[in-house]
Amino acid sequence: MADDLSLDLERGRLTIAREAVAEIVAERTLGCYGVVGLSAGTRVGRIFRREGISIDGDARALRIQVHIVVAHGLNLAEVASTVRSQVAYEVERLTGLKVAAVEVVIERVRQSA
Repeated sequence: MADDLSLDLERGRLTIAREAVAEIVAERTLGCYGVVGLSAGTRVGRIFRREGISIDGDARALRIQVHIVVAHGLNLAEVASTVRSQVAYEVERLTGLKVAAVEVVIERVRQSA
């Protein structure tokens, strides 16, 4: 499929669906301290089954955008920084794709129960 991400390797070609990358992003984001959920956001365009995540670019320079909900009382800049670094690391580690940027959009702050 033309929309998939492909890497040429020594012994062949590796193709990874953007949906698979979105799943990695979602799991890593939801595992970050302070993130209580993903938010659909307002982005028009391709939205994955995991709402709130968009994957643009190609295998040499992925641009990831993730919309999140953060727990009330936490430093928003620190939570966003953690999400950015952990998402980029995990995507590169698991896929071999190069992440050029991770944009974190904080949609809401939620009071804890």
